[in-house]
Amino acid sequence: MKIKAAVAYERDAPFIVKEVELSSPKETEILVKMAGCGICHADLFVKENGPTALPAVFGHEGSGVVERVGSGVTMVEPGDHVVFCSYSCGVCEFCLSGHPAWCIRCDEVNFGGISADGTKRMKDENGTDLSCFFGQSSFATYVVADQRSAVKVDRDVDTAMLGPLGCGFQTGAGSVLNVLKPEAGDTLAVFGCGSVGLAALMAANLSGCSTIVGVDAVQTKLDIAKELGATHVINGKEEPDILKRTMEITNGRGLDYTFDTIGTDEILAAAIESLHRGGTCGTVASTGDKTIGLKLVTLMGHSKSLVGIVQGDSVPWTFIPKLIDYYKEGLFPFDKLIKYYDFEDINNAMDDFHHGLVIKPVLKF
Repeated sequence: MKIKAAVAYERDAPFIVKEVELSSPKETEILVKMAGCGICHADLFVKENGPTALPAVFGHEGSGVVERVGSGVTMVEPGDHVVFCSYSCGVCEFCLSGHPAWCIRCDEVNFGGISADGTKRMKDENGTDLSCFFGQSSFATYVVADQRSAVKVDRDVDTAMLGPLGCGFQTGAGSVLNVLKPEAGDTLAVFGCGSVGLAALMAANLSGCSTIVGVDAVQTKLDIAKELGATHVINGKEEPDILKRTMEITNGRGLDYTFDTIGTDEILAAAIESLHRGGTCGTVASTGDKTIGLKLVTLMGHSKSLVGIVQGDSVPWTFIPKLIDYYKEGLFPFDKLIKYYDFEDINNAMDDFHHGLVIKPVLKF
């Protein structure tokens, strides 16, 4: 079928919104009419740096309505509203033990430019195959994806805004609720108040943390952090000695938990050094070939832990509906982070996002 998609032909060039050919869903696949799609830093980074081969259609925070299903589909049916998540095979040791974000096929399908069966679903007018992203390619008016890339959600919430729950918001909230697991009265700091960091901050507030610190270099993001539950904020430009400030906030004790979304040597060191004895720092900063210089005594000296987290270590089919329930109860107001753009305005949305003018741009179809 003919659809519209935003195609990336060159690393540093704008997307081209054009008509492409989308193949029909196979046995375990579904056809979804898109309602919205969030823009994530992964879309920008991989487009500009790889590893997904170009030409490609990016987008992995999509949401929409199922129109057609393959003969072997059991998880959703036509008419269901769905949020896309990263692909996982469902049969490896990690999927079977409740950690689909660790799936052994995660990198192959989500970043390898292919669908789960190793082929591609879209072609341009010249018959050129277009690489897939996260097994979905949601920068398009219609998507064909495996059923395991879709989560059925309530129909009584605006479907267009739900896409970021499949990646950014799930990653931040899941990192706190599923991995760090603070208890009421614990203390936590978030380093980097973008969409992932602010989702983590909301989760910390939901968990009953008594002290929640937001750290960023952009004051407007810190203002939002305070609105969402931060008890303290640190502007890295105005207060460059972050460690000193966290110790002042905690009366010299240090924090129980820290969460890093930035991944630089300086920030990660501050996140670990700001911990109390036995504290844990979680990090999701994993793009590119970035390395860190870290003195082992920083961890070993006081039995601190550093843990890498992927997709909030969530089981999307249960966790995303739970986040929607929290939203409906007023406990997870992620809609405050969203700004909508028309799909055809994707390049302006990308530019605004790149320059920090918006927390979470969402394309509407």
